[in-house]
Amino acid sequence: MSDLTNKVNPVENFDWEAYENGDVTTNISHEELENKYSQTLNVVKDKDVVMGKVISMNKREVVVNVGYKSDGIVPMSEFRYNPDLKIGDEVEVYIESPEDKKGQLLLSHKKARASRSWDLVNEALEQDQIIKGYIKCRTKGGMIVDVFGIEAFLPGSQIDVKPIRDYDLFVGKTMEFKVVKINHEFKNVVVSHKALIEAELEQQKKDIISKLEKGQVLEGTVKNITSYGVFIDLGGVDGLIHITDLSWGRVTHPEEVVSLDQKLNVVILDFDDDKKRIALGLKQLTPHPWDALDPNLVVGDKVKGKVVVMADYGAFVEIAPGVEGLIHVSEMSWSQHLRSAQDFMKVGDEVEAVILTLDREERKMSLGIKQLKPDPWDNIDTEYAVGTKHVAKVRNFTNFGVFVEITEGVDGLIHISDLSWTKKIKHPSEFTQIGAEIEVQVLEIDKENRRLSLGHKQLEENPWDTFETIFTVGSVHEGTIIEMMDKGAVIALPYGVEGFATPKHLIKEDKTQAKVDEKLPFKVIEFNKDAKRIILSHSRIFEDAVKDEDETAEKKETRKKKSTKKAEPAVQMEKTTLGDIEGLAALKDQLTADENK
Repeated sequence: MSDLTNKVNPVENFDWEAYENGDVTTNISHEELENKYSQTLNVVKDKDVVMGKVISMNKREVVVNVGYKSDGIVPMSEFRYNPDLKIGDEVEVYIESPEDKKGQLLLSHKKARASRSWDLVNEALEQDQIIKGYIKCRTKGGMIVDVFGIEAFLPGSQIDVKPIRDYDLFVGKTMEFKVVKINHEFKNVVVSHKALIEAELEQQKKDIISKLEKGQVLEGTVKNITSYGVFIDLGGVDGLIHITDLSWGRVTHPEEVVSLDQKLNVVILDFDDDKKRIALGLKQLTPHPWDALDPNLVVGDKVKGKVVVMADYGAFVEIAPGVEGLIHVSEMSWSQHLRSAQDFMKVGDEVEAVILTLDREERKMSLGIKQLKPDPWDNIDTEYAVGTKHVAKVRNFTNFGVFVEITEGVDGLIHISDLSWTKKIKHPSEFTQIGAEIEVQVLEIDKENRRLSLGHKQLEENPWDTFETIFTVGSVHEGTIIEMMDKGAVIALPYGVEGFATPKHLIKEDKTQAKVDEKLPFKVIEFNKDAKRIILSHSRIFEDAVKDEDETAEKKETRKKKSTKKAEPAVQMEKTTLGDIEGLAALKDQLTADENK
């Protein structure tokens, strides 16, 4: 291309006087003038790439002067990659045609770039040059970038040193890049913007790392947030604030405390030998909340707080940011029943509690909520005195009785023997069920162990006082066999009482064994009021009848024999006795006569 600034020599012997008078006739031929004019213009050829100067521009087109007799026009869209284009800039253009039908010079900047694009791209890769590119659009995994008219690929990971959340923000931007890879076979070009700043960051990183000290406070930017902590960009060096170092209070997720791209001051807590792992802290920049806790708080004071953590054994309540106290499940209710803390409260609940222990040095505090209510055992002797009657709730069973709760914190035991006057209960589940209500009477108070001895049967009069007069030994009553066992049978008697008969007393008159559900007469052979025991026998009824008959016959025979035997001796005795009397009388008379002589 000729130099546009070359001076044109004036035509010799030009008649200026004639020119001033309007006579433009010269002795120089038209051809000579045309030749002279042509020497001042560049010679352009089709398909050439030449340099031109931007002389004007608008939204649609750019006018470029290439030193030809007419200016050329290039669509503005071909300069999208260069938003800084201005009048006076030199640009390369491709000569489409020296003239169209209108005599207009047709130019293309895009084709000019494309004709040399691969050379420029290869040169940029070999010489590690920084080039400009226009980001045209998004694509899978990254962006499409116009570089020298070639569509190059910009991976998402190569846009910046920090993760990109919105790729659309980069579409339409012109940025600087480095060519990092060229695949000549597939005509693929990969560029990177990240590579431009990494070198600078690496130097910054070295400078920062060399100056790191524990306890040093630095400004950083939130680069990434995870469930376990926050990564902070310290200017090319990344550090981690663990979730436990974000706040003195409980933090469920770091997003509650910080946000992406937020700038904040952090303190260096620790780092490894290579200073590649840097532990940072945020809460350490503020005083510990325990140090600011009201110095007037003492054991017994009431405090309010929010439940922040729940466990089976208790709840942690935050009474001030970073100051927590534990309410053990045993301090949630006066009741002694084993229960989970979740039965009383949940995370987020606002609760009032009483300080039970307070250790400022160890920064520990225990709280209680049952203390907000009076201890029911303080007035147990008057409220639940011996002999008083109450309604209780069945809580649990054992083989020996039923555990019940009269009111929160007041428990008692009904012994199995105190459930019923009449029924023989093997297990409490035969009498009641868990969760059911049952009427009780206080029998005894054990204040030391916080336990009451209760009875249910005592609510009624002891029927055994009456049974003693009904089920006398020898009396016969109709009964039904309700249960058979190896040792005997349980018999249901009138008035809801039960008796027991051994197998030998269950033999019927026809020598067969009595069976369950049979209704038979039974004779009482033993009655024990204290043991509440009635021993019965069915066999005795007919056995005693036979025995009575045998005894009656035997007695009659015996009496008969005795009568006969007694009758004979009586006669003889009578005779003997009279003879003896007469003899004795005669003998006495004789002795008396002899004495008189």
